[in-house]
Amino acid sequence: MRLLNPSHSTMIRGGKSARQFVRIGGNMKTKTCAITVAFLLAAASVCFASTDAQLGTWKLNEAKSKMAPGVPKNHTVVYEAAGDSIKVTIDGTDSDGKPTHNEWTGKVDGKDYPVTGDPTADTRSYQVVNDHTLAFAGKKEGKVTISGQVKVSADGKTRTVTVNATDAAGKKVKGTAVYDKQ
Repeated sequence: MRLLNPSHSTMIRGGKSARQFVRIGGNMKTKTCAITVAFLLAAASVCFASTDAQLGTWKLNEAKSKMAPGVPKNHTVVYEAAGDSIKVTIDGTDSDGKPTHNEWTGKVDGKDYPVTGDPTADTRSYQVVNDHTLAFAGKKEGKVTISGQVKVSADGKTRTVTVNATDAAGKKVKGTAVYDKQ
């Protein structure tokens, strides 16, 4: 007597052997892993693409900038890749005209990373707004002392930084600094 293969049976249908069935399942696992890896690589490239427009050396264009009198000026800003992080080096002058130099290395993920050489901040964070714009914040002892956005023009030749800060006297200061790519 021959048994029929009921619908709830665990037998393999359609003439496929157990070996073929396992191989098909294995292919699905391989495809799933490949898709996952591709997605992760795409996500990582989006993060770096968002900062690619910022990379390079930028010089302050004082004629196009609108900054309050007596505020520090960042004359040269360099963004460079540092492994899976970004390093930002800033050279300028303080409100008394004395040279300044500060450095920050971290990820563009909105988290605070230490900054050295900046008397107004001990940490700084950067976060992607879109492909050409970053938001930033500097903190001193956990309190925000400066924040703003860094936007690179579509042609990649100009960088505009809008700043909201609190000066040493506790006064709110706003400004816009325009930089040209070198």
